[in-house]
Amino acid sequence: MDWKKCWKFGTKTIVATALGAAIFLVLNMFVKVPTGIPETQVQTCYGVCAFFAALFGPISGALIAFIGHALGDAISYGSVWWSWVIASGVAGCIYGFAYAKLNVDEGVFTGKDIVFFNVVQIIGNVIAWIVVAPVLDIVIYSEPTNLVFTQGAVACICNVVSAGVIGTLLLFIYAKTRSTKGSLKKED
Repeated sequence: MDWKKCWKFGTKTIVATALGAAIFLVLNMFVKVPTGIPETQVQTCYGVCAFFAALFGPISGALIAFIGHALGDAISYGSVWWSWVIASGVAGCIYGFAYAKLNVDEGVFTGKDIVFFNVVQIIGNVIAWIVVAPVLDIVIYSEPTNLVFTQGAVACICNVVSAGVIGTLLLFIYAKTRSTKGSLKKED
């Protein structure tokens, strides 16, 4: 694994991050499915965030989720629920650690890569939604413990499914559009 490549942040990554944050914002505001738990929905934006994070790294993933979620809250509700915005940034950052091992840009996304990507995104969602969001809800907003941990558990499950299904499909499709190394040969 090349951990150094995770922290590179060039022009291509900046553009992808801005695009990813814009897509995250739109999906966060308009493409979600209610779960029956207050203020907790299945969010398609986490699948897209996981896709971008796996292609551009943890800084990009963190910024996409943090900016997209913060703007979505500000526009939709008139204020930002910082505990969940921070948790989104944490999830996006952790999704980006898959970038160190994946070679999707080179047209490679094997069964082992799918498993690795999904293990990383599950870890990211568990840390973000089972730990970070509920603890910050209690510390920042004095929310009731049983409510925030229920919301966090439901959000975790929903985001694992979103990142697992949507993120995996987008990475698989994207890899199919890329040329694998050595696949193109000069004709005589």
